[in-house]
Amino acid sequence: MLESPLLPQTRSLIAGEWTDGGEGTLLRVKNPATGELLAEIPEAGARDARRAIESARASMALVPDPGRRALYLNRIHELLLENREDLARIITLEQGKPLRESHIEVEYTAAFFRFFAGRTDLLDPHPFAVPNSPLRWVVHHRPVGVVAMITPWNLPLAMLGKKFAAALLAGCGVVSKPAPETPLSAIALFALAERAGIPSGLVNLVVGPAEPIGVELCSHPAVRVISFTGSTEVGKLLIRRSADSVKRVSLELGGNAPFIVFEDADLELAVESLMVNKFRCAGQTCICANRVFVHETLASELLMRLRDKLPKLVVGNGMDPATDIGPLIDPSAWEKVDSLVKDALSKGAKLAHGGNPDRPRGSDWGAFYPPTLIVGANEGMRLFHEEIFGPVIAVTTFREEEEVLARANSSQHGLAGYVFTKDAARGTRMVTKLQCGHVGLNSSSGPTPSAPFGGMKASGIGREGGAEGLMEYLETQTVVEGI
Repeated sequence: MLESPLLPQTRSLIAGEWTDGGEGTLLRVKNPATGELLAEIPEAGARDARRAIESARASMALVPDPGRRALYLNRIHELLLENREDLARIITLEQGKPLRESHIEVEYTAAFFRFFAGRTDLLDPHPFAVPNSPLRWVVHHRPVGVVAMITPWNLPLAMLGKKFAAALLAGCGVVSKPAPETPLSAIALFALAERAGIPSGLVNLVVGPAEPIGVELCSHPAVRVISFTGSTEVGKLLIRRSADSVKRVSLELGGNAPFIVFEDADLELAVESLMVNKFRCAGQTCICANRVFVHETLASELLMRLRDKLPKLVVGNGMDPATDIGPLIDPSAWEKVDSLVKDALSKGAKLAHGGNPDRPRGSDWGAFYPPTLIVGANEGMRLFHEEIFGPVIAVTTFREEEEVLARANSSQHGLAGYVFTKDAARGTRMVTKLQCGHVGLNSSSGPTPSAPFGGMKASGIGREGGAEGLMEYLETQTVVEGI
């Protein structure tokens, strides 16, 4: 069992008390690299979710002023950094990623609390004048109500933290449901929130199965926002289930990121950027390059450089300092990645590196997949349309700018995209027309707290980070006053 001062208990936090869930079943959390049992958590269900929602709603009546809320956020920021070593260890043990990546995740999470702590100005009322009107007009931003946060397993601390920080500054009550694969990072964050002095009952954590908890979150009238990060299919389900109570949805959904390398690109920069972008979290992030488009005149050189780098990557336990790529989250993820590779090879793609991966070592752990390079990918293959979510680079070539733009935009998804070119005019044309909410030009950098992040098309609704991220949790009210 995992021992940590941040996990004095492994239970749900409801109405200010750490409590066993009422489902009568245990959630067994395992290390995906070793199969080690990390925790057994009594699972919460619909009744527990209802209590958490009602606690969050009642506590909003006593929510402190924005200045005090900013102090809470600053204190959580400090606590995250003070406990970064233990938090990183928890993330790696339950998620599998290399420990150095987990350290980055902790720091990234802390930065959201710092950013929102410094933006209380966004909550200030905005008076304005209407020509020839004797009335006084003021725009206010009010807390929207209780926010339900449903978060994924790939960045278990960061995906919760960015939602949590914005909702708390907004003055909302919170009910969080973490992924069953990685609940310990969420428990640790809520333990730190308690230490920071957040009022009892305002923030709640329910750990348990998706179906009963999700139905309650979507149907309860007090929940005004469903904030979800995960697959497009689940996002559509949440939209349908929350429609009857006309909830706002804030959704960061699946991606199919194009990574475009033009003939005049800085090839060294492009290759290094691709390596960092693609193999972070074993390729299990929504902004990983999914379709690599390389100009036909540059393809041979790019492939040669990739073939030189891929054998040097070490696959293994994330707690080993030598590890570059940890396990996939579970054997079902391994099966999906392998099926995408086999489908591509059966339809004419060629294997340039990797192949013949060892099968998972256990029934629910040990799903190590080697870095794999496929050339000759095309639109007839599943991996051109589905998120690979694994350490597989799929390369295709192109000849003309218009051609690659049309192919990049042909996906139903539009979360992230990347363009590498030294031609400034071409770069401007591409980023203007690329249908992605986040675009890197000669960079594969991901989001940052001060910038809005989210998708176009089937990749989501709404934004996280920046001023726009705060507005997801606020209602705008216009007050007209006679003078």
